[in-house]
Amino acid sequence: MLKLAHWFKNVEESGFKSFTTLKRTITRHYSDILNYFEKRSTNASAESFNAKIKNFRLQLRGVRDKSFFLFRLSKLFA
Repeated sequence: MLKLAHWFKNVEESGFKSFTTLKRTITRHYSDILNYFEKRSTNASAESFNAKIKNFRLQLRGVRDKSFFLFRLSKLFA
């Protein structure tokens, strides 16, 4: 964590806009990043499920009846 703090300081002193954006992103997701290194847990399963839902929606070529879509989704992936 000390090296990361030094890197943040160097980024602030450098003035590069792209590194400043990266610093803000790391700061915003700091707890999630630490969670991965401490517990080796990610949100990969949730991302995979979201991809399956998007693929299912694409196969139907759009959704008109939302309640029926949720019904079919629950029957297929529950």
